[in-house]
Amino acid sequence: MLNWKNLDTLSSYAELQKVKAVNLKEVMTGENGAARVKNYSVPMAEGMAYNYGAKAVDEDVLAALVKLASEAQLAEKYEDLYNGDMINTGEKRLVLHQLTRGQLGQDVVVDGENKRAFYVEQQKRIAAFAEKVHSGEIANAAGEKFTTVVQIGIGGSDLGPRAMYLALENWAKTKGLLKMNAQFISNVDPDDAAAVLRNIDVAHSLFILVSKSGTTLETLTNQTFVMNALRKLGLDPAKHMIAVTSATSPIATSPEYLAAFYMDDYIGGRYSSTSAVGGAVLSLAFGPEVFAEFLEGAAAEDKLAAEKDPMKNPDMLDALIGVYERNVLGYESTAILPYSQGLSRFPAHLQQLDMESNGKSVNRFGEPVDYPTGPVIFGEPGTNGQHSFYQLLHQGKDIIPLQFVGFRENQIGMDDTIQGSTSQQKLCANVAAQIVAFACGKEDENRNKNFEGGRPSSIIIGQQLNPRTLGALLAHYENKVMFQGFCWNLNSFDQEGVQLGKVLAKKVLAHETDGALKVYSDLLNI
Repeated sequence: MLNWKNLDTLSSYAELQKVKAVNLKEVMTGENGAARVKNYSVPMAEGMAYNYGAKAVDEDVLAALVKLASEAQLAEKYEDLYNGDMINTGEKRLVLHQLTRGQLGQDVVVDGENKRAFYVEQQKRIAAFAEKVHSGEIANAAGEKFTTVVQIGIGGSDLGPRAMYLALENWAKTKGLLKMNAQFISNVDPDDAAAVLRNIDVAHSLFILVSKSGTTLETLTNQTFVMNALRKLGLDPAKHMIAVTSATSPIATSPEYLAAFYMDDYIGGRYSSTSAVGGAVLSLAFGPEVFAEFLEGAAAEDKLAAEKDPMKNPDMLDALIGVYERNVLGYESTAILPYSQGLSRFPAHLQQLDMESNGKSVNRFGEPVDYPTGPVIFGEPGTNGQHSFYQLLHQGKDIIPLQFVGFRENQIGMDDTIQGSTSQQKLCANVAAQIVAFACGKEDENRNKNFEGGRPSSIIIGQQLNPRTLGALLAHYENKVMFQGFCWNLNSFDQEGVQLGKVLAKKVLAHETDGALKVYSDLLNI
């Protein structure tokens, strides 16, 4: 029997608050620090590891977090989720994104349909379509191969798939596996669509419209923009466009598309990169085999997340330490700092994943909670961030926990020695230096040059950013957010906070405004 209780009603949380705080600067100095870094590490899937040696935790804090995990029934709630319980209480829906990449528990059957079989069927349909596009069997009106794929979507239909494509683009080029270049149109600002169309060969481009409902205002507006551009060039939009939508949407059987692939209501947009939403564009860009490897990496990490012992479960442990930092230490933000250029848009995806999931002030029953919930997420890839906002991270008044991601090898397989070291060695040297600098600081009589230290961080380390490690990394963060939502007793799978602005925007466009809304509308010449 599951108990859904607020964090502040749990006896283990009261115990956690009484545990003596760790002096991070002290424990990270000298040989003590070396021992922590070696010992405070948990294996992840695909040869990766979650290292929390530079976090402000010790054996006492960790023991309290293990008790919290048990009392909050984190493992049991995850098990219920992947076995098909109705976890999304706000919309009364199942939560099945893990099922797009593997079967963790029992069969999930909805209205007589096996959902795992449904997701596999869509993956097979996408793979077959992609192979026909790559072979030229499906071609443009002139019988010429499509060379570019353009995804039209917004929110989870853009951020995740875009981040995943960028993460693998350079790797695929190096391996000779880039089948088609990919571009993305998301912003309803016409400058976005116009810029993409100017930079591609439209006649050799295949467009993917992604909208679960088939009614998303921004996406349909951009679709029309693209269709008009195709017609102006004398091209038939129906021969240049496919759809990813629900089977019951108005565009599911429309003759305006070459093909339609399906998703369902049990996968939220921000969790949809391993569904048809990411599958279509990634399979067309890299080939179905690469997308399959991506799914296998995610499935392997999901399996680790089912481990009941938090000390052997990297996703759960990362989540618990985050709860400790947010609710006991009082840290309001978290910076995601990937030292890999391929992950340039990964922090933007994690912003939506985390803040849309756990940016809530009521629990899963609609009752107000009296404790902080999801943190503010931001980040940029290193080393660019070091020359930007790291000043505040090092010497600002607020302590902001940090999550680094680093790889021992680059994606290109070559790296010249320049001034005694390779570029990859320089990159990794900066990661190591920053972790210790944040934790230990530096004393200086000149206060302007003094670093207080005590700034906690963790790092996920892998050998190379490739489809399997990317899948594992994505699943790690999805599971971390899920476990934190369980701790806070939130529904992490709806997003009512994005709806009010949409409603008011429709009123503005219909000229049904008064008060401040009318004045702003007039100022913007609507």
